[in-house]
This record gives sequence, structure tokens and C-alpha cells, in this order.
Amino acid sequence: MVYYKLEKVMKMREEDNVPLISVEELAHYLGLRRQTIYNWLHKKKISGMKIGKVWRFDRKEIEKWLDKCCIR
Repeated sequence: MVYYKLEKVMKMREEDNVPLISVEELAHYLGLRRQTIYNWLHKKKISGMKIGKVWRFDRKEIEKWLDKCCIR
């Protein structure tokens, strides 16, 4: 289910040619709270990049992370 939802955002972003997604987008499509994403960042369970004051996630890195940690 998580993968299905993330697949939707990835396809949407591919169409927009946008390689980065926000904390809000990632949380929404994984069905999690934003705070969970921030906790994972702090615990280094997920990697992201901070651009100014805003965290962004590389779409391809998220796909790799899902391959490693989740069952498809």
C-alpha cells in the first residue's frame, strides 16, 4: 500500500520533471505524519537534503530506500 501511494507521487513528479519531493508530499503518500519523516531524518533512517530551511527528498533515492527496506 505504501509503495502504491508512493508510486503515484513518483509518476506525478516524473510528468512534471521535478526530481525532488517535500516532507509533506512524502508523508502524505506514505500515509505518515510529517513528524515521523522528521524523526526518521534525525535517526538517519531516511536521507534527504536541506535546501535553506526546507527538507527535500530525491525521488530516485526514495525508490532505492523503498527497495532496501520494504517488500514490494
